[in-house]
Amino acid sequence: MPLHDDTIDGDVYVSPRHLALTTAIGDPGLDPLRNLGWELHHDDLGNAYLNAPDGKIRLGYLPEGDDDGLWRINAYKDPFGPPIWGTCFNDSCPTEFVTSFTTSLAEAYEQGPDSYLARPVSGSKDHDPFLAIAPLINRGWLIDRPRWGVFAVQSPDQLAHLEWTTGSLDPEAELTTRDARWHLWAGTSVERPYWYATASTDTPVALLRAVTESLSDPAPLLRWRDDTYSYVEQRAQLIPVLPPRPATPTPLDVQRTASRRPALTTSSVPRWSTTSRPALPGSRR
Repeated sequence: MPLHDDTIDGDVYVSPRHLALTTAIGDPGLDPLRNLGWELHHDDLGNAYLNAPDGKIRLGYLPEGDDDGLWRINAYKDPFGPPIWGTCFNDSCPTEFVTSFTTSLAEAYEQGPDSYLARPVSGSKDHDPFLAIAPLINRGWLIDRPRWGVFAVQSPDQLAHLEWTTGSLDPEAELTTRDARWHLWAGTSVERPYWYATASTDTPVALLRAVTESLSDPAPLLRWRDDTYSYVEQRAQLIPVLPPRPATPTPLDVQRTASRRPALTTSSVPRWSTTSRPALPGSRR
């Protein structure tokens, strides 16, 4: 990402991006689905809801929810049945990661149920869970074993983590707690993370991969410095945003500028040469 922009929304670039935290603006995460024509509804508290026309995907943006789960997205095989899969991004999660998920979800929805309800299958060419982890490993993340029954990778600075839990899990707990198959978080403690995101067992791999691609992208993220927390400033690199650079003139611009200048005649400009006579002594002004 170039460190200058004509449409700046922030005064610092935060690197690595997993320390940028949220922008506290919901529109970027909602727009990919709204652009499909999904209607946006609000409740009396100011929470926002998006429902797919067929009722098989529901998104809640819940700044006034019961917990810190700001974004909750569920998919259904039967609109009146239990969710097939569910994801949650908490209120500190970088908005760009949510947007990457909803952008991929919008693409999957247009392709149909075989895409947005595709279950992960080990060994599958397109749906193997490892495909969601591969972007992180390819960008230098390290394999970790934080505790029994959990496969994990962590960022080179050890401040961002992806955990994949093995074995059977409680389907209801996966949708309502952090005890889910997939657990993304940043910070120095899993109990008190800077931010977190979860996804249940049957969340399509393509949607998860979109998040890990965004998470591991080396490009920094724009933020207002006044909105960053002290622990972010201690561990992240904050690069001031440079003003837009002036456009480099083209040869045509140079030609036009030259044509607008008044012509200079040699008779009007005194010139000095080695043949000029030295000035005569006299009083100085």
